Amino acid sequence: MTVDIHLRPLTPDDFDAELVGWYANDDGHLDYFTGSGRVFDRDTLMKDFESGRDSGRWFYYLIETAGGERVGTLKIGPIDQRNKTADLVALIGNRDFLGQGLATRAIALGNALAFEQHDVRRLHSGIFATNVAAIKAYTRAGWFVEATMRGYYLREGQPVDRVCVACLNPKYFPDS
Repeated sequence: MTVDIHLRPLTPDDFDAELVGWYANDDGHLDYFTGSGRVFDRDTLMKDFESGRDSGRWFYYLIETAGGERVGTLKIGPIDQRNKTADLVALIGNRDFLGQGLATRAIALGNALAFEQHDVRRLHSGIFATNVAAIKAYTRAGWFVEATMRGYYLREGQPVDRVCVACLNPKYFPDS
């Protein structure tokens, strides 16, 4: 059975214990979420959300099912307004929805939002080479592998390559 999803802008009320809990790494789910090893709590998440909202440089969306079940989050940005480029990060935070292809669908929806609502020309992201599921999710959502940066990350003292993926807005890249 295919789960229908959509994106809606996050609101301050969405930052409840369930959503904040998605960013706890008790089960190793976030091992590849941040290259810096940053730890997330409610205050950190709220400050980032508010800073993005107030500056207009990045935007958070909630990934929801048609029935209103919360699946995860998607962040577009920071947006470089001069060059019209941005990062796009999807997190399937609700572990009950892992392995169903929802990250791919959320990324595809995020592509459309970034291109149509935020006039982004080019999306990009960097992924641990060992995070094969994320690489597949992005490439299945219309992204391509642009480069591999050898030994970019250090994980437990060992170098891990960074796979750089990108997606181009057809409005600006009609021949791509």
